[in-house]
Amino acid sequence: MHGMNKHIAIYMRVSTSSQDTKSQEPELRKWGEAQGELVTWYKDKFTGKTMDRPGWNHLMDAVQAGKVSGVVCWRLDRLGRTAKGLTALFAELQERKVNLISVKDGIDLNTSAGRLIAHVLASVAQYETEVRAERVLAGQAAAKAAGKTWGGSKKGRRITVTAEQVATVRQMKAKGTKMAAIARAVGLTRPTIYRLLGE
Repeated sequence: MHGMNKHIAIYMRVSTSSQDTKSQEPELRKWGEAQGELVTWYKDKFTGKTMDRPGWNHLMDAVQAGKVSGVVCWRLDRLGRTAKGLTALFAELQERKVNLISVKDGIDLNTSAGRLIAHVLASVAQYETEVRAERVLAGQAAAKAAGKTWGGSKKGRRITVTAEQVATVRQMKAKGTKMAAIARAVGLTRPTIYRLLGE
């Protein structure tokens, strides 16, 4: 396949909830117009957690067929991949001599600085995803153990009670420990503990 029929693929994933979609298309268009090469657009609409991305699939088919010289996205998160997925994608593109440019992140995989930034960003994204997942799981476990969420003393203030605190309160109460001592031990107010035990 000689270079003449290759094109730059501009990938755009619009999200219904996203505020930044407005600037995404004009910025990509401006970037595309500045190139001396043929540009092809691939678009997907992203709703919720769906992974059905026909636009992306067509783009990757074109990459595998050797028709693409570069992939351009507005921001790396538009690729909707985990750090592991991004790293694999970077490796695949580099192996096929296809560049990846992220306009907003200022990333160009053809440069060593771009490769470094891309990997750092991918790691950060993965870390954030893991932390978020852990928080969600911890919150669910606490809510499940306690039956529901409790309010604090101030209106609208929410007290987070961990599953460990719930277990400790129940154990101490079963041993006949006084309320004030339980409250001190778990760092919760007495009304919260009464509510916990009343669940």
